[in-house]
Amino acid sequence: MTRRLFRTAAPAVVCGLGLLVAGCGGGRAYALPKDLCGVPVDQDALSPLLQDGEKLDVVGDPLATSTGICSVSVDHYPAVSVQADRTDKFYDPMAELDSFRFTNRKEMPTPPFDGAGAVGDRSVMITARCEAPAARYAVVNFTFGDRAEEDVDRRRADMEAFALAFVPSVKKELACTA
Repeated sequence: MTRRLFRTAAPAVVCGLGLLVAGCGGGRAYALPKDLCGVPVDQDALSPLLQDGEKLDVVGDPLATSTGICSVSVDHYPAVSVQADRTDKFYDPMAELDSFRFTNRKEMPTPPFDGAGAVGDRSVMITARCEAPAARYAVVNFTFGDRAEEDVDRRRADMEAFALAFVPSVKKELACTA
């Protein structure tokens, strides 16, 4: 009788444990933020850049302040960092001066706003016309964590899509008129 009970109970226990383990691993237990340090964010554009995990944190200064820096982490691992600044000078993302920001830098196609951009394996830089009372340009730098999409081409496309969707919101918060 004991042997018979073991034969019927053992598979049920193994299946139950398998379902328990499968239910506990992977996925996202956190909600996507509606804004990053005071700037509205397109959640669909941000989502591919965030890894699975339990807890998402957004910390930093409001991006509308001069040299505002905002960081997003998942389970204490950096995911996205954004720095925004207003300036009177046009900083060309493809200039030698800013090459240190990139690995495998490539020029972005013309953005849907007046500006220029470059994308690397883990970073994006966009300079956009601003015409605010205090400055003529907005410079937005993005850095992405090492736990984002492993496929470099896919990650670069996701980073570019997020940056192009986010910069218009940053410009609005920086009081840009152009």
